[in-house]
Parts: sequence; C-alpha cells; structure tokens
Amino acid sequence: MYRRNLIRAAGVTLALPLLDSLRPRKVSANEPHYQNDGVPRRMVCICNNLGLHLPHFIPEGTGYGWKPSRYLKELEQFRKQMTVFSGVSHPEVDGGHPAQKSFLTCAPHPGGSSFKNSISLDQYAVDFIGRETRFPSLALCANGNDTLSWTRAGVPIPGATRPSQVFSKLFLTGSETEVDAQIRRLRHGQSIMDTVMDQARVIKGKLDGKDRQKFDEYVTSVREVERQMVRQQQWERKPKPKVNTRPPKDIRDQADVISRAELMFDLTALALQTDSTRLITIMMEGFFIVPPIAGVEEGYHTVSHHGQNPRKIQQLALIETEHMRALASLLRKLDQTHEQGDTLLDRTMVMYGSNMGNASSHDNRNLPVILAGGGFKHGQHLGFDQSDNYPLPNLYVSMLQRLGIETDRFASSTGTMRGLETV
Repeated sequence: MYRRNLIRAAGVTLALPLLDSLRPRKVSANEPHYQNDGVPRRMVCICNNLGLHLPHFIPEGTGYGWKPSRYLKELEQFRKQMTVFSGVSHPEVDGGHPAQKSFLTCAPHPGGSSFKNSISLDQYAVDFIGRETRFPSLALCANGNDTLSWTRAGVPIPGATRPSQVFSKLFLTGSETEVDAQIRRLRHGQSIMDTVMDQARVIKGKLDGKDRQKFDEYVTSVREVERQMVRQQQWERKPKPKVNTRPPKDIRDQADVISRAELMFDLTALALQTDSTRLITIMMEGFFIVPPIAGVEEGYHTVSHHGQNPRKIQQLALIETEHMRALASLLRKLDQTHEQGDTLLDRTMVMYGSNMGNASSHDNRNLPVILAGGGFKHGQHLGFDQSDNYPLPNLYVSMLQRLGIETDRFASSTGTMRGLETV
C-alpha cells in the first residue's frame, strides 16, 4: 500500500490524500459546463432552520388558482413573480436539526455518526461562475454561527455574522500600502504552490494508474487555489464599487433575529446591485432567543416545538409572519432595482426554505419552499404528494441550469423540477 506523503515547501507542509481510500472523480464527455449568454444571473439561498408552521404556509389549491395562506398573504405583491412548493424534501436527509447541514448539499443522513457532507449548491455554481465577480460567493448568517455553504470536500465555509464587516469587505478599500502588502502575500503563496507542484510531479511518477487518477484530483484542487490567487491579484487594484449608503451598525442583540436578517438582506441587495458577487447564502438561526416581537413571550425554539399547543402556535405565527415580511422587503428591493432593461429580481433567483417541515416533530419531510425571480414562469403552487415527497434536489438542477450551467444532475436529483419552466 502506498504510504501517505507530505510535500514541504517554504515552511509550508501539504498533506497528500490517502490515495488508497479516496474515490476518484468520474470524468466524461457529458461533464457539466457553463454556457454564458451574456446576461448576469444570480442566486440567493435562504434557510430558516426552524421551519414554518405548514397550516399557515401551504396555500389552498394548486396550479395558478391557489388561495394565499396566512403567511403567503405577506408576499401577495409578488404572487406572479414566485412559485410556492409543498410536498418536497431531500431523499434520505433526516435526523431533525442536523438536516440544516444538508439543506443545500442534499447529503444523506446528516445526523449519523459517519456523516460526511458534500458540496453545497452555491459552491457547485462557484466552480462555473465564481470568476465573473470580485467575490465568487458570499456566505452570511443572520444569527448564530452556522452556514449553508460547504466545499467539495465537505468543509463548512463560515457564515459572516457582522454586517459592518461584510460591508467593509464589499465596499471599503485599504490604503495603497495595505493593497501592496496583500499582493505580496498572494505572490508568496503562489510561489509556495509552484514549489509544491514541482515535488508533486516527482511523487506522481511513483504511483500506479488508479492512484494517479486520485492524485490528479488532488492536484486539480491545488491548482484551483493557484488560479484563485491570480484572480485575487487582478482584483486587488481594481476599485471597489461606491455605494451611497452608510456602513451599517451591527445589531448586538442576538434575539432580534428579524432586524438582523433585514440588515443582511439589505447587504445582499447591495452586493447583487454592484455585481460584487452573484451567489449568496443566508442562514437564519432561531435557537435560544426570545425575539422582541409583541405577543411573543417564549423562546423561538420552544414555540417551534409547540406540540399543537395553541398558545405556542400563536406566538410562532407572529415570528414567522415577520420572516415573510422581511423576505418581501428583500424581493421589493430587488424588484425596484433596474439593470439593462430588467429588474434585479428578473435576474436573481431567491429561494427561501427550511430543512424542517415540522420542527415540533423534528420532521424533515414536506419542506416549505418559495422560489422568486430569476426568469422562471411563476405564479403557481406546485403541490406534490405529502406522503411520498418529490425530490427537492430537482429544483436545484433547474436553478443551476438557469445560471447557465449545463448539467442534468445535482446530488440525489432525478431530473429537473416538474412543472417549473423558464420565461
């Protein structure tokens, strides 16, 4: 068996993969690729990790003639610009709360002891369109410290939690000295990679055919780091966009989850408007807080696990109604921003959903999902069988295709989303 190796260069050590245990990446003539039609297309994915009370979410009737539910009345203005989904879930994604790790990855059994996550929808798209913008993607967390974004290796990408720091990253430029120092750091990192790759070529010559395939996958990931460094150098001297907005002040109160989310939504709209990035994820966490909303006296997590207690459901509905109003505010901002004859909402898919169909019973089936904008034929309620759910990953394939990524598969998908068509 070939032993694990270390590559050392310029004081940096890179551990090679365990070549006898990695699964090689399959490459075929039908491998996904990016078809750029010249129109910037964007995607925002939002997850509320405590679900929505389904009787207040699912509308009456399916197709185009549905009657708004209590929650969807808050989004009535965007009825023709959104599609509501019910009876959908991720195959084999279970375990209650841990399922939030799989909301954008669809990786099975996230509560299992041997669970290993996979690449999230946004990071899959980064491989194709990330180079188009200064920031390939943006991972945000409105409350807590969780994330929706995961690398191809199943490593979480931390979600930014402070709006002031996000604003600084997006729009504030350092001094000339600071920019020069950053470029020197990037060039130093690039030279390390060059040295590492010289040694890697020597090691590759000692491998058999099967391990060479696995080693090539590893080398490809290292080369991608190099390419990212080159792209970063190119962006360092380009001025950041100027926005007529004051830097936001962080909301220190963790309990004020709605205001914190609204602040992140404002930054999301600015990031998209300035084309700083085209891929954004936002985690909305509700554990261990009592939101400052009139009529809410118990913790968000507590009322989400209501056990059919009417008093708890009443408080939960107050919180979740505010969620819908915050989402409406984001959609309104995008719809009021124009870009080359379209609105920003026309070019941006905004998906809001949850890993929980029923937080009270820790049920990961029948997930509440809304997709707005992005150039689809909207206005429908696509209601599927609540006892035999339709694969939510199929929606992800449709979203990838709308970004211009020609693929017919993502995770456990079986095709594209049935009933959802583009304009």
